[in-house]
Amino acid sequence: MFRNKEFRRCGYGFLLISLGLGGVGFSMGISQGILVVLSAMAFGALFYVFTKLRYRRIALLSEKIDLVLYNDDYLFISEEEEGELSILQSEITKMTLRIREQNTLLKKEKENLADSLADIAHQLRTPLTSVNLLMSLLEESGEEKEKKELLWEAEELLARMDWLLTALLKLSRLDAGVVTFCREPIEVAKLVRTASLPLLISMELHDITLQVKIPEGVKIYGDLEWIGQAIQNILKNCMESVGDHGRIEIACTDTLLYTEIVVRDYGTGFAKEDLQNLFERFYRGKSSVAAGYGIGLALCKRIIVRQGGTVSAKNHPQGGAVFTIRFPK
Repeated sequence: MFRNKEFRRCGYGFLLISLGLGGVGFSMGISQGILVVLSAMAFGALFYVFTKLRYRRIALLSEKIDLVLYNDDYLFISEEEEGELSILQSEITKMTLRIREQNTLLKKEKENLADSLADIAHQLRTPLTSVNLLMSLLEESGEEKEKKELLWEAEELLARMDWLLTALLKLSRLDAGVVTFCREPIEVAKLVRTASLPLLISMELHDITLQVKIPEGVKIYGDLEWIGQAIQNILKNCMESVGDHGRIEIACTDTLLYTEIVVRDYGTGFAKEDLQNLFERFYRGKSSVAAGYGIGLALCKRIIVRQGGTVSAKNHPQGGAVFTIRFPK
């Protein structure tokens, strides 16, 4: 405390004033001088005690700030009644709460990153192992027909790996905020055609019926390529759900407030516990039997939300799942 320059100045000033007043008091009489000296000593003692307590509280706040720096999750700062210290305590409390929130988010992100990396490694290792096995079988196979089948399976696995890496790259770009979306009028009918076109052959092979009910002339504003990717991911999810001989419906509603695109499948729907996590990255559902990577719907939501829309999923009362995409006007 005595190392503080301001405290030393106050002490020196108080000493000089006390000596001056003491001199004046003794000049008036011994009793008056003694009274002045005793009063000065009492006042000085009170000042010293008050200042020491004040510095002790400041030192305590300093120690607690150090605890914040060392990630103490149970930091508690008691209330201060004194004006300046109360303000300081309030600001430190705000800072502490903010740092706690940031630490919690960082820990969660770190855990998610570790889980994601482990999941990616697993997702890639499985098809790579299968491709290596197919290559071994291909070398041993002597029949041309069997070789073609093995090559086709290997190509399918490599295509799925390519899709996974592409989707992860798009997700990382969206999360980093480096994607610039075009904002232009898009006819919903054209958007749905663009999204479903790459899937039509697969739908035909699995005898999946796609029924589209979209009024002509209905438009939304956004990026055709990215929104088309989002709808395509939903359609892929629906195809996995309905299986062979299934049916998927796409409808559109246009109001004064919003434009809504609804995709419904007639599959098995979702387990109740899965609904709130469907759009989480790498979440594939507790009861899912699909061979997906749990990334398509996460990418879908990022795309829609970044362009001002919303996307949700629920089970239809009569069976199957319903995806709803809504863009405000």
